[in-house]
Amino acid sequence: MQKKHCAFCDQIVRITAESEYDEYIDCSCSPGGSYSLLRDSYESILALSFQQKRDMLHLISGYIREKTDCGEKVILAFSDLEDIVNAPGIPVTAENKGERLLQYLYRHCSGPGEPVVIHPLSRSYNLTYSPNLQELVYIIDRLQGENLLVREGMNFSLTPMGWEEAVATSGGRTLQQCTVLLPDDEKLQAEWQDKLWAKIEQLGYFPRLLASKNEAANSLEPVADSKLVIADLTGQSSEVYLAAGYALGLNIPVIWTVRSDEADTFRIHLQEIRPLVWDTAEELMVLLQQELLK
Repeated sequence: MQKKHCAFCDQIVRITAESEYDEYIDCSCSPGGSYSLLRDSYESILALSFQQKRDMLHLISGYIREKTDCGEKVILAFSDLEDIVNAPGIPVTAENKGERLLQYLYRHCSGPGEPVVIHPLSRSYNLTYSPNLQELVYIIDRLQGENLLVREGMNFSLTPMGWEEAVATSGGRTLQQCTVLLPDDEKLQAEWQDKLWAKIEQLGYFPRLLASKNEAANSLEPVADSKLVIADLTGQSSEVYLAAGYALGLNIPVIWTVRSDEADTFRIHLQEIRPLVWDTAEELMVLLQQELLK
């Protein structure tokens, strides 16, 4: 088992090598998840000046944590860092950073008053893209003073006012949890996330990826928490079948999809599995909209 310092949170974590990339697993940038970094970029990051590291690395860590927490796959190279740091979506003010914390709590609870554990807090200041724990604590105190959240030790919960604020800053409406089951196909996963995620959100659902190779796939908890499951049978992944079957057992609606070039290759033919057959992401977007608006 290989271990290495994460270049962004400086935590020593397990890594796996895949082609030209190293996958950093379960560091503070992506608790319970992972991100990938182009191997040749690692030394370039370490060679940055002290001031550049101080200005940039905590923002990249916050970016990774937010994206992976939303179920997105993060693959980085050194050339990406400046664009991320200068992106308009990176929060700058204390108010914007506080919104990110409210949105995080919103994603992890089903309503006001439900506690969300943040532990260890000392490694979680990237939730607000903050450079240190002191700023995170300041933001927490500020949000408590504004009656937007309640903190009891490591338990955090949104007040009714905080819930409304999180809904407003998340697009003005409550999105229902949706788990998307995909096989171990990075190109396919990227296609879904780049072209279909926004459409699923527009239709009222918050999509989270559960890919069979991820460690998170060993837990079916995200499926159990979902209001909808979308299972793509392209690649005939047994893990996709298992998780989708688990959802059906809980009476959670499942929408089956499959790429057209594999539509006739099913190992399993059941009346309950009638997938939406798609050729392009744009075509699938239309089919999903028709299905969800029935």
